[in-house]
Amino acid sequence: MSYSIKDLEHLSGIKAHTLRIWEQRYNILKPSRTDSNIRLYDDEDLKLVLNISLLNENGYKISKIANMSVDEMSKEVISLTERNYKFPDQIQALTIAMVDLEEDRFEKVINTNMLHHGFEKTMINVVFPFLIRVGYLWQTGSINPAQEHFITLLIRQKLIVAIDGQLGNKKEGATKFMLYLPEGELHELSLLFASYIIRSRGHRCIYLGQSLPISDVHEAYKIYNPQYLLTICTTTPNQSEIQGYLETMGKLFKESQILLTGYQVVGQDLNLAENMEIIPDISRLVNLVEEVSFS
Repeated sequence: MSYSIKDLEHLSGIKAHTLRIWEQRYNILKPSRTDSNIRLYDDEDLKLVLNISLLNENGYKISKIANMSVDEMSKEVISLTERNYKFPDQIQALTIAMVDLEEDRFEKVINTNMLHHGFEKTMINVVFPFLIRVGYLWQTGSINPAQEHFITLLIRQKLIVAIDGQLGNKKEGATKFMLYLPEGELHELSLLFASYIIRSRGHRCIYLGQSLPISDVHEAYKIYNPQYLLTICTTTPNQSEIQGYLETMGKLFKESQILLTGYQVVGQDLNLAENMEIIPDISRLVNLVEEVSFS
């Protein structure tokens, strides 16, 4: 895959101007060029820049980095991320693992952080900020779908294991939550994490999953009778459809508190029914779940 210098800037956080200076002064990068003299970088260049960025942010002088071999640089980065638990460095380490399709490296970064910070803090401070970066990179074409699928499936596995660990954790008088994604919505990692948050606080949770027609949600709703209904609208319904969708929800789910989040609702100018609340971030969801009483 080929990357422009702007792609490298977005991925690494190093300004394009700085990359050009390093290229000229230290001969670190040797990009190919198009007929119109535009720089093009490959996967090895990208991995090199990510490693340089991480080392430089941790106090390594560029002159010292320039004298390292690729193997020496990689070993130093691995050593650094294993002894330094700063969240930005861990996010950078996950980015390198994604670009290089290194499952073992991913597992080591995640498991080490979970041991040091715990599962929940790792998800909130490392994994979800990393996923925001992944989403941006995917939209700009800086990573390919295979890399995005690779990393999101690994994260999904971690979430499923964590949720399974909460089975049997329900407390007496637990409140019932129902979770689903609207029809056409496939981005379920945040919904899975919400399921974990709810279950880990001792409440009951039914997880209906991805891409569910609202009529099917309503049928399940009548059976389960949840006190809370949570959905995430990341890409769908789109901005021309979301208000109508919320109005339908308000009519079908009058007996529950409806929790809404995702790009299509957060920060948007929408008319909400009295039983609706927009959840701007994960910390608000955590606080809300912890405030819910046990009857």
